[in-house]
Amino acid sequence: MRFCSLGSGSTGNATVVEAGDAARPDRVLIDCGFSLRELDERLALVGLAASDLDAVFVTHEHGDHIGSAVALARRNGLPLWTSRGTWRAVREPELPAPVRFARDGEVVAIGALQLHPFTVAHDAEEPLQLRCSDGSRRLGLLTDAGSITAHLIDNLQGCDALLLECNHDRALLSGSRYPASLKARIGGRYGHLDNDTAAEILAACLHDGLRHLVAAHLSLENNRPELVRETLATTWGRERAEIVIADAQRGFGWITID
Repeated sequence: MRFCSLGSGSTGNATVVEAGDAARPDRVLIDCGFSLRELDERLALVGLAASDLDAVFVTHEHGDHIGSAVALARRNGLPLWTSRGTWRAVREPELPAPVRFARDGEVVAIGALQLHPFTVAHDAEEPLQLRCSDGSRRLGLLTDAGSITAHLIDNLQGCDALLLECNHDRALLSGSRYPASLKARIGGRYGHLDNDTAAEILAACLHDGLRHLVAAHLSLENNRPELVRETLATTWGRERAEIVIADAQRGFGWITID
């Protein structure tokens, strides 16, 4: 199993996860926060085309995550998985044939991939994050969650790789030029994870088999890669592999989970 990011931040998010036969693995695009044209360009940078995808999973309805997902599903005839709450929030005039509904605790099978959705605290209608597996390896994906819940921690246990939101540094957000209402929303229980809370989640999920750690969804205004590394490093441990920082524009290249 391997995964890569096409971009991660408030301007757009998209992650590709694949597993199965090396000649033609099963692939899912998790979130699609870009225009169709930009998505095609970003896929090409990692050696893929939209025709190489087998499904799209949308975690929630915010524009930096849903983007052109519906248009992509229609254009390429791909099944689009999302929660019923997310679909209600999209307010599409009709239900296109490719849309399928996911819910907390129910496995979504896409070929060799199994997606395990779980609910999180975020200001969306029915947001879902994911644990992905090929039957032997686990990848935990967590962005757009405002706080820690026992359910969240339970669903990220035993992962071999973890993509973890590190949206903001508390001090930078407090001193930023953002209006007070936006600061309250971002830093609130249903907003986004700050670096310290991300480190708490990492500590609760850390085990000897966790080999890959990616920090994602960094705010360009209210965070810095060096602050993220500093905050996570003590928990992660210097003897482990380097912490990967997802770039807002470039994401990150393929990471193979051995």
